[in-house]
Amino acid sequence: MADEDDKSPEDALRDMLRDMLSGTGGIDPQKLAGAAGLPSDPAALQQLIMQLQGALRGNADGSINWDLALQQGRQLAMQTSVETAPGRLSALGQAFHVADLWLDEATGMGPLPSEPALLTRAEWVKRTMPLWTQLAEPVANSIADALTGVLRDQAPEELQGMVQNAGQMVRAVGGTLFAMQLGQVVGQLSQEVVSGGDIGIPLLEDGQAALLPQNVAAFGEGLDIPDDQVALYLAVRELAHARLFRHAKWLRLQVITAITEFARGIRIDTDRLEEVAASFDPSNPDELRDALASGALIPPKTEAQQAALARLENQLALIEGWVDVVTAQATGRLPKADSIAEMVRRRRAAGGPAESAFATLVGLELRPRRLREAAAMWQAVSDAVGPAARDELWSHPDIQPTGEDIDDPQRLIARLKGDAPADPEMDAIDQAIEDLLADDTTDRPHEE
Repeated sequence: MADEDDKSPEDALRDMLRDMLSGTGGIDPQKLAGAAGLPSDPAALQQLIMQLQGALRGNADGSINWDLALQQGRQLAMQTSVETAPGRLSALGQAFHVADLWLDEATGMGPLPSEPALLTRAEWVKRTMPLWTQLAEPVANSIADALTGVLRDQAPEELQGMVQNAGQMVRAVGGTLFAMQLGQVVGQLSQEVVSGGDIGIPLLEDGQAALLPQNVAAFGEGLDIPDDQVALYLAVRELAHARLFRHAKWLRLQVITAITEFARGIRIDTDRLEEVAASFDPSNPDELRDALASGALIPPKTEAQQAALARLENQLALIEGWVDVVTAQATGRLPKADSIAEMVRRRRAAGGPAESAFATLVGLELRPRRLREAAAMWQAVSDAVGPAARDELWSHPDIQPTGEDIDDPQRLIARLKGDAPADPEMDAIDQAIEDLLADDTTDRPHEE
């Protein structure tokens, strides 16, 4: 019998596939744990193998069991959670109350219909996971399809029959690993975010606002700013974000649709996947893990994707810029508001490790690049025509500002004031309509 250590990577992969597909051998949990980005401790490995076995039994159609992502995320969140003192929870509740009053002075967008929530990290994972899975599903399906295709193309001739019959099982395994990875990312994000709208996209349902007390406390550490001021500023930001999405009822669907349509356009680099598969060593998953975690399997964006991404970034920048301006106006009486705002901007610009992991996993960076320009535009509009006219721009998608308006706020202001120069093309159309109506009147016979 040949020494296992003398096997080439191709032979080792062939044997692993033969054993897995024929049911005569087990799945190497160390390899799969590494591929999923999970720790290699015995408890995590035992959970991994049980979940994979469940996926193989329960996902006969090859669909992705997103419950695994929720389980992974909640488990990681609970590992790092600490209980918040009742006095701290009461103070945050009071901060939300004051924030509502201050926002009433800064915007005509009315208060929320339900009380804001104070969430643990695990609760945040549970409340936001439905949207995370919705955003990630198109990429997960692309990876599962590509993995099935590569295994079919690369498998030796004697295994083709088994590969054809086991396609759904392979999809289930690939989907399970992706779901676990997503759960790890969201679980890590639960340690970084301070609120429901912190990421910039509407993770919670319309009319919902929330703070994470444990993370709010961590945000204020080392700032040399009183905790009550930090809490009040973050409460104003969160309520402003939630009020905007409740007022502009079309906005949440528009943002989510833009993200999912972008994700559906993502294709997997099968050449790169074939390279990984050809050189893959089952005892050393580093190359596979690095390819998944680095986003190397997602090729550069196409021109159409770049255009879609630019539109999405403009939309996210308009949202975050409006929130910045309204928050600044509402917190004008807060002594350290400017310092906290600068900390928010720095933190948002840098992002966190979990956010970067999501960007590579799904191929989408959620931080808008034009936020400062959008905030400057909203401030200029507010100064020129007042908060009411500014907020009216969110009443319908057809009249919301565009990327050109971000570039040239004065043109938008002139339009709002009615001072915009006449459009020659529209003048010609109007004149043609008037001429047509005049001709129709002239040709019509006079009644006796």
